[in-house]
Amino acid sequence: MLSNKYLNSLLGATMLLTAGVGSVYAQATVKVGLIVPMTGPQASTGKQIEAAVKLYMQQKGNTVAGKKIELIVKDDGAVPDNTRRVAQELIVNDKVSFIAGFGVTPAALAAAPLATQAKVPLVVMAAGTSMITESSPFVVRTSFTLPQSSVIIADWAIKNNIKKVVTMVSDYAPGIDALNSFKERFTGAGGAVVADLKVPLASPDFAPFLQRARDASPDAIFIFVPSGQGGTFMKQFTERGLDKAGIKVIGPGDVTDDDLLPNMGDAVLGTVTAHMYSANHNSAANKAFIAAFKKANNGLRPNFMAVGGYDGMHLIYEALNKTKGSTDGEALVNAMRGTAWESPRGPISIDPRTRDIIQNIYIRKVEKVGGELYNVEFATFANVKDPGKEGKK
Repeated sequence: MLSNKYLNSLLGATMLLTAGVGSVYAQATVKVGLIVPMTGPQASTGKQIEAAVKLYMQQKGNTVAGKKIELIVKDDGAVPDNTRRVAQELIVNDKVSFIAGFGVTPAALAAAPLATQAKVPLVVMAAGTSMITESSPFVVRTSFTLPQSSVIIADWAIKNNIKKVVTMVSDYAPGIDALNSFKERFTGAGGAVVADLKVPLASPDFAPFLQRARDASPDAIFIFVPSGQGGTFMKQFTERGLDKAGIKVIGPGDVTDDDLLPNMGDAVLGTVTAHMYSANHNSAANKAFIAAFKKANNGLRPNFMAVGGYDGMHLIYEALNKTKGSTDGEALVNAMRGTAWESPRGPISIDPRTRDIIQNIYIRKVEKVGGELYNVEFATFANVKDPGKEGKK
């Protein structure tokens, strides 16, 4: 019969061995928490990002700097309270080294204090309000900012004899960001905004707002709606006869989202937007991305949210390579600063000062290519920083 002393010694050794195995596993595995809306009005955003992240891992492998990458996907429905709860669970219970995704601005802002407290990098792959990167020193963005596109479409409008505009934006932070950026630039160059219309974010009915816009007889409507709502807007725009009244549609590219564009109908032809990506972007990197994405997702066309997710995963892999696998949060964020690479959208980099994305913005017009609707790029503004942070230190 074994003595108590021997049994206690054996038990202690077993506990140490078990702890050691757990420690080795923790050190050898890097967990990435992907928080995206897989249900609700922004579900298309979550599905595009998840598909792109998984495609990147499939192409590049799930090992970086000797560490296995484990992806944990959580649905927040784009509801900030859900985002906060899920982010906390991922950080505290799952011990993730990154949180990423964030389909809308309120979701990103809900998670930012947790990233700061835990010193965990937060990679924004979608949300576009300028100030998100200022909400935590651990926030880095691979998507876009609304001012990047809104300022450039204002410049284009002035140069193309659009003098009178009605603005129509979703009534939340990105919409206000887009509105303010466009309006300041457009009116500063001599244009007139004859009406500012703000549409509810949830379950919007654009019809009454479109009637008010038509009554104002503008040259164009400047529109911002989140990804996924553009189809509804364009349908009601046509039903109200604004296209036949000669009123143009301009704005950031969310309204002609590549995911929904093929089903919008010919009324959307000629719509001009400014944006950071089109599925029609003519580069070898994009053609390869499009082919791989469609093959992996039953022919689904990737949109700008997919590219934000794909590049976000690239940035995570690059940061781990630079830190040689260290998951120290501050080291990872510092490794991300200044990183530059060729994306499917074109050349991009992370601003070392603001941790925001620097990228080309393209002016695009909806045209038919091979019988399908695409945003066809016809002008490029290179290496655009976020205008919302100009002059800030």
